[in-house]
Amino acid sequence: MGTPSPPRSTTSSQTRVTASSAPSFWSPFRHPVYRWLWLATVVADTGTWMYNAAAGWLMTSLSLSALLVSLVQVANSLPMFLFALPAGALADIMNKRRFVLALEVLVAVVSALFAALVSLDLVTPGTLLVFMFLIAVFAALEAPAWQSIVPQLVPKQDLGPAIAANSVGVNISRAIGPALAGVIITALGTAAPFWLNAVSNVGVIGVFWWWRSRQTPPRSLPAERVMSAIRTGYRHVRNNRHMRATLARAVGFFLFASAYWALLPLVARTQLDGGPQLYGILLGAIGAGAIGGAFVLPKLKATIGANGLVVAGELGTALSLVLFAFAREPIMATFASVIAGMCWIAVLASLNVSAQLALPDWVRGRGLAMYVTVFFGTMTLGSVLWGGVANEVGLRWAQLAAAAGGLLAIPLTWAWRLQTGPGLDLTPSMHWPEPVVAADVEIDAGPVLVSVQYVVDPGKRDAFLRAVDRVAAERRRDGAYAWGIFQDTADPSRFVETFLLESWIEHLRQHQRVTRSDQLIEQQVQQFLREPIKITHLIAAEPADDRDAMH
Repeated sequence: MGTPSPPRSTTSSQTRVTASSAPSFWSPFRHPVYRWLWLATVVADTGTWMYNAAAGWLMTSLSLSALLVSLVQVANSLPMFLFALPAGALADIMNKRRFVLALEVLVAVVSALFAALVSLDLVTPGTLLVFMFLIAVFAALEAPAWQSIVPQLVPKQDLGPAIAANSVGVNISRAIGPALAGVIITALGTAAPFWLNAVSNVGVIGVFWWWRSRQTPPRSLPAERVMSAIRTGYRHVRNNRHMRATLARAVGFFLFASAYWALLPLVARTQLDGGPQLYGILLGAIGAGAIGGAFVLPKLKATIGANGLVVAGELGTALSLVLFAFAREPIMATFASVIAGMCWIAVLASLNVSAQLALPDWVRGRGLAMYVTVFFGTMTLGSVLWGGVANEVGLRWAQLAAAAGGLLAIPLTWAWRLQTGPGLDLTPSMHWPEPVVAADVEIDAGPVLVSVQYVVDPGKRDAFLRAVDRVAAERRRDGAYAWGIFQDTADPSRFVETFLLESWIEHLRQHQRVTRSDQLIEQQVQQFLREPIKITHLIAAEPADDRDAMH
């Protein structure tokens, strides 16, 4: 080394365009692949929302158990919790276009099989949950790769509008899909929405088949192994304070907001004595509220800031839960759904932007996968929790308890501030020169111990230690699993920083991961030094005979 959102959405951490210089909302649609993929995605997401709404309603036809109905949401969200991390590693390693295309084909085939079972009246509560879980597994594996594709579709200046357009598309489908499901079930029967969902992916499959992603530069280092990539991604998020803050705020919101998603089918059927059309209208109202909220978010954010926007969303969600609890007429429940949708998009968008600004490119898939894991893991836990509470004490008290918990979460998570400014410069700095070696080093040799010697000006010890502590977070984020700073007992001005990595290739990757923001931190350390730093690389030693026997 040298000087030390389910339905699809797309994101990028490099979007830092101000409102005054931002291109038009319609700018991304000038690019044919993005335009056709956006249209195909809206159709596919509409099918997904139809499928979700029809599945929730089908379960109420098979069983009125609040727990079983809430398990529909569990089956839809649990795979994201279980598989998002390996999916994120695959997204950072594999060809994203081919990976997404294969999974889209699998989703279409399995969806068609389930639609056939519904048509033949062969579905039981268990069958429904198994197929929902399987389709959600495919979606979980696809999500991080899908999120990483948009920078290949539009130039950098159009990334901001592309992200906004994706959000609008998701919420259009959320508003249309459930309402269509209710109408279609009434007119054509329960199986019809499932068949329409099975064919809704054809457009996405066609666009991915037609599109050829631009060639990426060949890797200078071998691709990471999946398990190693997962460990490195987890280590990065654990030592990234902005990501930790984002995840803490996510838990505080999703744990309680999950209540209305999980219990809404029962609110429509038993509390309001409605049918599938009313259920579709309520879900559509949530989507409509989210669309309306998306257009007022910039002004609200400029007025109260992203952290204030999250608090407003949490307060509004608690209000919507109270309204759901006391709703006895469709009009009040619809009003509650609109508020819930506006608050959902306010919080979700703020959390997504915070995650985007906190992640460098090299770990984007894994970092977003960690966010998705927490998102859906919390939604899964909340769905089970509120379904069980509703079984014990009734729908009204379950919703009121969720509202009270959401209010309590606001002061408990307020200290975790979101990353919402212009953003850190997380582009690779490449300022570490290649390490000097006397002979070839095997890439899997390790562990590797790197030591950095500092000679500090007298009187600046404490300031130096505070500055070098920020370097520690950088080392751990980029792959080090242990770090320390030591002072020489014979020479108090001499300090030695040490950090350990799993292998030589992991250290070489660390050279490529250091960002310009990290470079600034290292420069702050250097102002306390009176001599240039000295760097040593050490690799775990073993007898040559033992090494030969291993290979």
